[in-house]
Amino acid sequence: MRAARLIKMVLLLQSRSAMTAAELARELEVSERTVTRDAQALSEAGVPVYADRGRAGGYRLVGGYRTGLTGLARSEAEALFLSGLPSALREMGLQDAASAARLKVTAALLPSLRDASDTAARRFHLDAPGWYQEPVTPELLPAVAEAVWDDRMLSARYRRGGAGGEVERELAPYGLVLKAGVWYVCARAGTDFRVYRIDRFTAVAVSDERFVRDDDFDLPGFWDEQAAQFARSILRTEVTVRVSEAGVGRLPHTMDRSAVRNALDSAGPPGTDGWRTVTLPVESLEVAYEQLLSLGPELEVLEPPALRNRFAAAAERLSDLYR
Repeated sequence: MRAARLIKMVLLLQSRSAMTAAELARELEVSERTVTRDAQALSEAGVPVYADRGRAGGYRLVGGYRTGLTGLARSEAEALFLSGLPSALREMGLQDAASAARLKVTAALLPSLRDASDTAARRFHLDAPGWYQEPVTPELLPAVAEAVWDDRMLSARYRRGGAGGEVERELAPYGLVLKAGVWYVCARAGTDFRVYRIDRFTAVAVSDERFVRDDDFDLPGFWDEQAAQFARSILRTEVTVRVSEAGVGRLPHTMDRSAVRNALDSAGPPGTDGWRTVTLPVESLEVAYEQLLSLGPELEVLEPPALRNRFAAAAERLSDLYR
């Protein structure tokens, strides 16, 4: 939209002493020729944009001109509080609102403070996804985000895990959560609050109908409770191990930290050799094998026999390799 671009151009020039055509073109994502036409349009509309000619030339506002267009729209104000999360803003489709909000705030600051946003950006960056993961933005995330921000009901088709098939849901989407590169929506379905992975939505439609929020709903508290509940629910079996002092220090890096802490608290004191016998809750024997094998000689599996035999076979293969 040209009107929005012209306003952004004025705010950019107000927040800086001068900008070249190339700099403006880069910020506005247009050509330098379009910048020239826009500057002329602003001048004809009474905005004192002055063009300095020559290699070191550029555009600036004459006579300390200041626009009154620095009031924040609601969407801009909301996006401003997420301005430290550039990738999340982009994926939710809010980058334009956040950019406009930052420009308006910058334009309203004293000249000596106008580099504050750049100063902060150079010193803090949040990289949400875990290591060795290629984050994929769910195609339907912007539509879900729109419903969340505007308190609108959402009709959705959701693919359950495993062989659960697809179900249709009418949701009141309360909030979005980005966990280790995966997007979730916390929503009310009927009278219950639930968590849905957004990449499992196969179709969504944002309704014109708005829902009334429960003021007592606490998104961070609800998410923490659900995450803890999920972690407990997947730990369906147990293994008993002997682990060295060094292995005890490494266990929390290979398994659920809360489960390891509780298991160690319940275990007896170390033996004379410094090793401890611990019963650990695990998701499955297959998962336990992958997790515990990384401790190598710092851990011995005692129970169940099937897992102990598998570790013994792995130890024999390693011995053959390094003999």
